[in-house]
Amino acid sequence: MRIYSREDVIKALPYDRLVAELPRRLLGGAEAPQRHVHTVAQPGEPDASLLMMPAWSASGGGGVKIVNVTPGNVGRGIPAVTASYLLFDAVTGEHKALLDGGELTARRTTAVAAVAAERLARGDAHRLLLVGSGRIATELAFAYRAVRDIRRVWVHSPTQKNAERLAQHLRDNGFDAQACDDVQDAVHDADIVACATLSKEPIVRGLWLKPGQHVALIGGYLADMREADDEAISRAAVWVDTLAALKEAGDVMGLSEADIKGTLFDLCGLGVVDGREDLVTVFKSVGDASQDLAAAAIALDGQ
Repeated sequence: MRIYSREDVIKALPYDRLVAELPRRLLGGAEAPQRHVHTVAQPGEPDASLLMMPAWSASGGGGVKIVNVTPGNVGRGIPAVTASYLLFDAVTGEHKALLDGGELTARRTTAVAAVAAERLARGDAHRLLLVGSGRIATELAFAYRAVRDIRRVWVHSPTQKNAERLAQHLRDNGFDAQACDDVQDAVHDADIVACATLSKEPIVRGLWLKPGQHVALIGGYLADMREADDEAISRAAVWVDTLAALKEAGDVMGLSEADIKGTLFDLCGLGVVDGREDLVTVFKSVGDASQDLAAAAIALDGQ
């Protein structure tokens, strides 16, 4: 069995490769039962979550990810998400590889957002607002750069020093980046607004949005989490990565399948969406086991 450290996953899954290959893999289909989510009480801090996400495909690959999400880790200065991914042969049951699940999750999550933006954001989009400064937010500019000429980046975070830290990291990697206090002004100037938080109160307001903007809501995965308000959702052409989002995620709970334009699977097959310049587009993702399986298989095939 192969063991992939964090560094091995980074090497195996550069964003240009991952974004290019994911659509084909996802269109191949996979069985992905609804993930198991369990609450783990944490006295004196927000509850943690334990998630188990299995999937297997007709081509014979399968895998399962175990994820611990611990919001209280923010105060400890360590990542809120810890995960491992086991890739197996769905026919023989042989265990093929064990991958660092945190890096796999971060890269497939941001690559999925980039795949959606490739189809939903304007072709000339180059100004990005990042709302959040954690693990996923740290990767988003690099993933989006695989599909758009991202030049200008603003970073907004409740913790100013974290926003400054991420902005400096982005400057060190060739972006024109700065931390910002006023999220409304930054939303107004941005072509792409990407939220990667665990917020329970809306941050992005529909009143601030204008046609041609693309909004990615990436962080919230529970019913009581919100990154955008109701007006933002009602004004937008909404896409989700999986229909499970309509039952799980606060931003889009209450919407029916008839209220959305489609899923990530649909986007992968459609290519560029017509009329995107005249629309506010929203892509809401909660993650799906088929995405993990596709990314893990890409990593294994590249070795």
